[in-house]
Amino acid sequence: MAKEKTTEIKKEEATTEAEKKVVVPKTPKKKVISGILSIEATFNNTKVLFADKAGNTLFWSSAGSLGFRGAKKGTPFAASKVGDVIGSKAAILGVKDADVMVLGVGSGREPAIRAFMAHGIEITSISDSTPVPHNGPKAKKPRRV
Repeated sequence: MAKEKTTEIKKEEATTEAEKKVVVPKTPKKKVISGILSIEATFNNTKVLFADKAGNTLFWSSAGSLGFRGAKKGTPFAASKVGDVIGSKAAILGVKDADVMVLGVGSGREPAIRAFMAHGIEITSISDSTPVPHNGPKAKKPRRV
């Protein structure tokens, strides 16, 4: 077996490498005054997407992409963190107002909107686009708790 090469990094070098990895938000390429905020709140996850009025996606985030795993992705706390991330990105971009489209019946519907509004962005309208079956397939049986 060949001996593997190991390199030791001094303490000073390690801190400078960690400082280089800090993400600094870029200056926005274009100013967006208003946009559309789409929130998909399922029982397992919360996904938030921000697009301009033409429908072009500007940025998105989800509870899973923020590091929440398993059952924690569907919690209201995770949804509020997702809304906070999207709100800060929108504030950097210069967004003044947004229309909100909510999809799904998960517990992250309201916390995501409240965290987004905390960044000073006005909500002009909220529409619920949750798909409702018109007597489609048989529903799941209720849980026995």
